[in-house]
Amino acid sequence: NRQTIRDVGSEWGGAQTVSGPLLVIPVEGPVEREVEREVTDPNTGWTRRQTVTEVVTVAKNASYVLPEDIAMSVATQAEERKRGIFRVPVYTSRVGMEFSLAVDSLADHVEPDETVLWDQAVLQVGLSSNSALRGETALTVGSVPVQFEPRTDGGQGIFARVGDPREMGDVEMRLGLNGTEQFLLTPVGRTTNVTFDSDWPHPSFTGAYLPDGSEISDEGFSAQWTIPYLARAVPHVSRRDYSQELRNLAFGVRFFQPNDFYQKAYRAARYGILFIGLTFLTVFQLDGRSKVPAHPVHYVLIGLAQSIFVLLMVAYAEQIGFGLAYLVSSVATVGLLSVFGAVGLKMGRGALILGLMLSVLYGVLYLILQSTDFALLAGATLAFLALAGTMWATRNEEWYGPERPKRRWFSAAPPPAEPQAG
Repeated sequence: NRQTIRDVGSEWGGAQTVSGPLLVIPVEGPVEREVEREVTDPNTGWTRRQTVTEVVTVAKNASYVLPEDIAMSVATQAEERKRGIFRVPVYTSRVGMEFSLAVDSLADHVEPDETVLWDQAVLQVGLSSNSALRGETALTVGSVPVQFEPRTDGGQGIFARVGDPREMGDVEMRLGLNGTEQFLLTPVGRTTNVTFDSDWPHPSFTGAYLPDGSEISDEGFSAQWTIPYLARAVPHVSRRDYSQELRNLAFGVRFFQPNDFYQKAYRAARYGILFIGLTFLTVFQLDGRSKVPAHPVHYVLIGLAQSIFVLLMVAYAEQIGFGLAYLVSSVATVGLLSVFGAVGLKMGRGALILGLMLSVLYGVLYLILQSTDFALLAGATLAFLALAGTMWATRNEEWYGPERPKRRWFSAAPPPAEPQAG
């Protein structure tokens, strides 16, 4: 199942983490370095190499500025893509962001001899994969649209040359993304407000922060986060790239798929031991009514038949779906064991009892597999009732055969002598 999710994700976009936006402003400054020069002596005319110190201007560590208060809205539409016996939830998302940028405090992080290249500032947004971008991708600075470009430094994401941020107004950004499995955001603002709406009815909130509130129904869910600046250990202005630290603080939603086929098959296999044990007990109880006493080989064959049930279910489910595959496999298994009880063990009417018991068991197992919240409760109750029923049915069983005279261990008189033959 994990491999299926990875395969579909690689084609659709994969799990998405939107990191940013982040304002990056280049900085340059003087540095001293030693170089070798050829120097000619004016008196002798001889040329020799001499190490000299010169001052050059080079690029320094850029300045990284996070937005002020930022409002993010995410809306997703989900669907299921089928791959073999598995169904993988995928989504199409629309992301909106509104924020402003303040660079007043940047002067505290720049040395007096350094120069900030304001007109070369870029706004950077990190993505899990650029191939997930679909539909609208737009940036508006003030009232001026700015073009996004893909990153060319080896990282995944996009950037836009926004010019001098000291003259920027409010910024609006729109992204369209495909994805699978989960969608995460990073808390980049002094206050980060997020609203998340989706038509997927099974969200699993994950990441560094849980939502302040959420509403979940069969039609989907909505959730809200409000994360203050002090809740993250990342500076608002820095001369170091904190993108990875921000990704470690990502939060959002995992598109959980409850009770999928893989989980059902795994759960059915775990209940197999219980079903085999109950069948053995039933055959043992009916053994006294059969004309042919049950041999250990009979029990082995019965156990193998029930073990193959899960294999049959998985094999047929690849072609006809889980529900019909379960029906075909359970009917085949119950029919086989009932005929075996009637023909192989000569149980007579006991074979009907065996078939009825197996039908009830497999019917209850189907209900357990379909349930998500009450599977453990139903399974534990079934095991208890089966054990209680077996204990009640065997309450009068003479496990040691006909009752024998009890020996009086504390009697002084010796036990009566057995009569001698002849």
